[in-house]
Amino acid sequence: MAERRTGRIVRSLSGFYDVMTERGLVTCRARGILRKEGITPLTGDLAEITVEAGQGMVEKILPRKNSFVRPAVANLDAMVIFAANANPVTEPYLIDRVAAIAGDQGVPVYLCANKCDLDPAAELVRIYEHAGFPVLRTSAETAQGVEQLRALLAGKLTAFTGNSGVGKSSILNRLCPELALPTGEVSEKLGRGRHTTRHVELYSLGDNTFVADTPGFSSFDTDQMELILKENLQYAFPDFSPFLGKCRFDDCTHRKEPDCAVRTALAAGEIEESRYESYLRLYEKSEQIKLWELK
Repeated sequence: MAERRTGRIVRSLSGFYDVMTERGLVTCRARGILRKEGITPLTGDLAEITVEAGQGMVEKILPRKNSFVRPAVANLDAMVIFAANANPVTEPYLIDRVAAIAGDQGVPVYLCANKCDLDPAAELVRIYEHAGFPVLRTSAETAQGVEQLRALLAGKLTAFTGNSGVGKSSILNRLCPELALPTGEVSEKLGRGRHTTRHVELYSLGDNTFVADTPGFSSFDTDQMELILKENLQYAFPDFSPFLGKCRFDDCTHRKEPDCAVRTALAAGEIEESRYESYLRLYEKSEQIKLWELK
């Protein structure tokens, strides 16, 4: 007779799902009915499973508070975006796109300016502190900022994300050395790392603290990320928020309209130019969304 359990999916790989339950880890397949309902189980999901003769089956995915396509995770309490100004250099647009996707779902974002032993990333730190993000300087080599990061993660389910080679797995190894996660070298010629993390997996740091290490991405991968409706995009930029509702036109897109409070703030240096440029790029992509495709 099948035994029913509830647990959290901690690893998703090639159609198999490792579900952590009170009675231990169970590797499961997913019922075909989930596919018919358009539901793909994600790392971080709470799931009802059945276990029979040592075989597990995901029967139901419990309601999510949020979910993401890239990284493919659910039920996040926070997202940590890793960036660096050395080996490889992170393009601000990559940070802004991921931060906007998180902001659109109300997920708090922290920025880790990593590899600070190589370069302190002063300009990145300045931009994102000015934009209102909590920013940490970290280094896996020297352990700078690691304990400060641990305190931010406490009691949360958090995803580590960022471009390939930026050092997410190295920092996770510093937080929990027994994980011994593989790390990769960064190509000097290409200025980007190899994907050492090829799936999304949750790691426990103890005390109800979980971190999802996710595959790195490059600027070429941003087209695979979800888009935000253009009407909602302004709200995904928290540094725009003091100026919203103060434009001459209620439906202001903050691009060309006269008496736009956002553009006035930009001219006054209250909004960073790189952030505004990212907004324009994302708005252009959002205009391509066909609403009927979302239904």
